[in-house]
Amino acid sequence: KAKNHTAEQRKQFRLEKEKPILEAFWNWLDQQRPNKGTRLAKAVNYAQNRKDTLMTYLEDGHCSLSNNLSENAIRPFTVGRKNWLFSASPKGATASAIVYTMVEMAKANDLNTYKYLTYLLSQRPDDKMSDEQLEQLAPWSETAKTNCQN
Repeated sequence: KAKNHTAEQRKQFRLEKEKPILEAFWNWLDQQRPNKGTRLAKAVNYAQNRKDTLMTYLEDGHCSLSNNLSENAIRPFTVGRKNWLFSASPKGATASAIVYTMVEMAKANDLNTYKYLTYLLSQRPDDKMSDEQLEQLAPWSETAKTNCQN
């Protein structure tokens, strides 16, 4: 499975195996001549206008062609959105969204959520920290993984 490989290995696989398939698809799509104004014409035009963006998937093994992980991560947030209309203030709603994001990022990086939040609070991040210090607090950093792994 792809998740058992490094990002560089996934990139190499994509370039060797998937790029020819995608190039064949784009060549086929370029040959299509659907009737103007039809839904098919709109779909072909939509895809052609986004070709460069869609092809960036091949350039980085960290990227996924699917956004299912993102969709699943925000689902509880969108379901709870109506409840958050009753936040005491806009700042309260923003704070809730920030905490929720931290929790979901910890989950996405296979960290123990409680340990990660405790770790963040113990470090007391602020605007005076350097980029390197802030990067160490990111859930994908080796420091966070060492301190907060499940």
